[in-house]
Amino acid sequence: MTDRQLITLRVNGEESELVIDPRRTLADTLRQTLGLTGTHIGCEHGICGACTVLVDGAPARACLMFAVQAEDREIRTVESLADGDELSDLQRAFAAHHALQCGFCTPGFLMLAEGFLAERPAATRAEIRELVSSNLCRCTGYQTIVDAIEDCARRREAGRTGRDRAAHGAAERSDGAA
Repeated sequence: MTDRQLITLRVNGEESELVIDPRRTLADTLRQTLGLTGTHIGCEHGICGACTVLVDGAPARACLMFAVQAEDREIRTVESLADGDELSDLQRAFAAHHALQCGFCTPGFLMLAEGFLAERPAATRAEIRELVSSNLCRCTGYQTIVDAIEDCARRREAGRTGRDRAAHGAAERSDGAA
């Protein structure tokens, strides 16, 4: 007989109360209990990265984490990236650069990159290469994944720079009007 535990998980902005076995992994809970099957399970040893999700904004291997450890933390899965049918900029970059083939590893790479770019928005190509080496892909050869992440980073940086310039220009115009 196992002792089950009541927990509350915040996943993709929604709270769910669950009664689970304390030894159930976050990956199994996301997939089997919450139906978020974008989190893939590959090696179940934390090596392949297919189960990568964001926990409080940082990439984490969901197969190595118990669901009870994720209580009171913000969890994001690959399902959080798109807005309805509208793909995120990172997902669009992966598609444009053909950074996926079979697609099994793709959700893990997307979440790894999303967390990384939030932390290092002006990442260098060398840093991106180092990042992607932590996840396994048997199809793409990694080059297209690096290209996609780099393209997304540059576009985000250009967007931030453009918004900063626009805000700065508006501030100068309002100062001159006074």
